Amino acid sequence: MRRVVVTGLGMVSPVGLNVDESWRNTLSGKSGVGPITRFDTTNFTVQIAAEVKNFSVGDAMEAKEAGRAPLFLQFAAKAAQEAMRDAKLVESNYNPDRAGACVGVGIGSVDILEENHKALLEKGPRRVSPFLIPHMIANMASGLVSRLNNLKGPNMCTTTACASGTHGVGESLLYIQNDMADVMICGGVESAITPTAIAGFASMKALSTNNGNPNEASRPFDLNRDGFVMGEGAGILVLEELEHAKKRGAKIYAEVVGYGMSGDAYHITSPAPEGEGAQRCMRMALKTGKIPLDQIDYINAHGTSTKLNDFYETRAIKGVFGERAKSISISSTKGVTGHCLGAAGGIEAVFTVKALSDQVVPPTAGLKTPDPECDLDYTPHEQRRREVRYALSNSFGFGGTNATIAFKRYS
Repeated sequence: MRRVVVTGLGMVSPVGLNVDESWRNTLSGKSGVGPITRFDTTNFTVQIAAEVKNFSVGDAMEAKEAGRAPLFLQFAAKAAQEAMRDAKLVESNYNPDRAGACVGVGIGSVDILEENHKALLEKGPRRVSPFLIPHMIANMASGLVSRLNNLKGPNMCTTTACASGTHGVGESLLYIQNDMADVMICGGVESAITPTAIAGFASMKALSTNNGNPNEASRPFDLNRDGFVMGEGAGILVLEELEHAKKRGAKIYAEVVGYGMSGDAYHITSPAPEGEGAQRCMRMALKTGKIPLDQIDYINAHGTSTKLNDFYETRAIKGVFGERAKSISISSTKGVTGHCLGAAGGIEAVFTVKALSDQVVPPTAGLKTPDPECDLDYTPHEQRRREVRYALSNSFGFGGTNATIAFKRYS
């Protein structure tokens, strides 16, 4: 089996416009949640989100194209550019036919649909933009990354709700392992902080209404959690076949060793009891990575700050690891980023790789009063230095879709 490593990282997040800034603020527990600025929330029960601040796409796209492109495409272009530069692929000789893109997107551009629907109703069909479809559909993020970087290998989009980004990384692992590509630019992106999306999630009672204290609204595994906070951004990784990376002298952050996926076959939104589907997903990642249970030192939890997810993820980890679960460092970085939906898995995969390369566990920000039913080591308040040999990154989505990636420290 061909070995796969991580050689580049890129990010746009609510706590930073690049990997270094995002990681630094995540380690310090700095929240990216605040009042929504994109639209008037006067009549909304939810008035907070984790928005990306002060973003500029820079030279990642031509100015004319960037000027009309929705944010999720701009985020994808910027994060991919950082990852490509970090991997030094821009100046390297590589075969574009053997390099591809797989960028997960949960929803696509809701704002473009909202704008054009309004134009249709108020001004008629001739005022609908010719860019509506190519700017709205989810796979355009992967298509854009492919086009901007001359990637002529696999061009895929995984759209699996909140597991989209993790599936994007996992599918890319499979492509390289099975000799369909040597290099994959992968991860997830999302920008869905719009009136329709916020209203929809709020109607489901899925979002936190802690409007008066936004910095503490996203509080995974906390007794008083009352829902997730919507975030946005992009997390992109460069995956590369090991010998290909070594031949060009690439820096190697970590090895990608396992991938698990499963379906709950249970409910439209709620996780299966006891986290049964999540258990099978993590077990598959451990099996495909040939990882002994006692070698997992860190889990980046899905940890959404919702009652059922946090409870059942706790049960799932206990179900897989038994007594060993108590000695694993676990955290949810959604405490600072909010829940970035389709981007979450990509952002959290980057954070998991950084935990391995830097040998430090990020904290679960916002965790002040531990839920007695979420009684594992969720790394509250402060980062923790410790040995991290293997790490898992979990993502679970509506529709009962689950994904887990297993990473190994490279040495």
